Amino acid sequence: MNLAFREIRHKLGRFVLTCIGLSLLLGVVVTMAGIYRGQTADALALVRSIGADAWVVEAETHGPFAEASRIPGDTREMIARINGVLAAGSITIQTIQADHGSRRLRLQVVGFEPGRPGGPARIATGREITRGHYELIADVQTGLTPGETLRLGRRTFTVVGLTRGSVTLSGDSIVYTTLRDAQELQFEVSAPASRREVARGAQHTATDIINAVILRISPNVPVDSVADDVRRWKHLSVLTQAEQETILTTTVIERARRQLGLFMGVLTLVSAVIIALIVYTLTMDKLREIATLKLIGAPDRTIIGLIVQQALMMGVIGFVFGASLVFAAKDWFPRRVVLEPTDLVTLFGIVVIVCLLASSLGVRLAMRVEPGRALVG
Repeated sequence: MNLAFREIRHKLGRFVLTCIGLSLLLGVVVTMAGIYRGQTADALALVRSIGADAWVVEAETHGPFAEASRIPGDTREMIARINGVLAAGSITIQTIQADHGSRRLRLQVVGFEPGRPGGPARIATGREITRGHYELIADVQTGLTPGETLRLGRRTFTVVGLTRGSVTLSGDSIVYTTLRDAQELQFEVSAPASRREVARGAQHTATDIINAVILRISPNVPVDSVADDVRRWKHLSVLTQAEQETILTTTVIERARRQLGLFMGVLTLVSAVIIALIVYTLTMDKLREIATLKLIGAPDRTIIGLIVQQALMMGVIGFVFGASLVFAAKDWFPRRVVLEPTDLVTLFGIVVIVCLLASSLGVRLAMRVEPGRALVG
């Protein structure tokens, strides 16, 4: 007979409650792993959806995500003439807050030229922007629906389409407008401020400013060759798609990722300690039964198997239920939770190793039990 299953059946209620507690604890570990991956996915969502081969930004900057970048609006026309450039599109990026009913939305507004690189990769619901002004495409996370209106700055925009998963590295939703609307929103000043500047004798501030030019390059032309041609203009710099992703993941969100990784490691260590204490306590509760087994001549491997099998069953059942709980609830989290199969397999292996190490305390205690203890009242 299998002694581990026999004891679990004898004390089923305590075993179930123990597994429930472990599942909640291990579920938190799985959640931290998902948030860790989700933060990286959020940081790269916009960059990858644009599908650029290279980014032209202001010289000596790593913009437009890591730092500010401003270049003249006619830069796109110059870059588009370079050999190997299949398509070029200007974009602006800014973060604003907008009131919608009783809610306050924090949004990142991306201005792009319809028909050129820089717009949303896919529309989940609705249509593309077809008018020159006052239409926008929002992410479903905003709660907006096609046909609704949203006031940005001094103008009212109509939602014509929805995207899915278009968020910033901080989890804010992204909305897309035409480049001209975004430039007006970003660079135009209010009427009182404009009158004040005129009274001061200040010159009119140019609004034909963009933050970056998106390039799609012919597969027959090396990206570095096009980048060298662009760098001949001393006021411009070029970042490849790989360089842009590296900046985002190793500089912009590096501290947050390291903190999440550290927190996940601490939780894993806490889980190991708790599993060890549970196994040790369960072993303490059955010292007399273990002594009886030794008294009747049961081999040590039978007693060791009893303890190790129970520890593994608690860990495996707790992990499976914890991961299932996270899968069921991940869409309710305020930040994206991405559960990669490789991460789950790795965490499962760690849980198995932790259970084996934790059971060593119980095994050591069981091996020290004297058979004569079974005869003590």
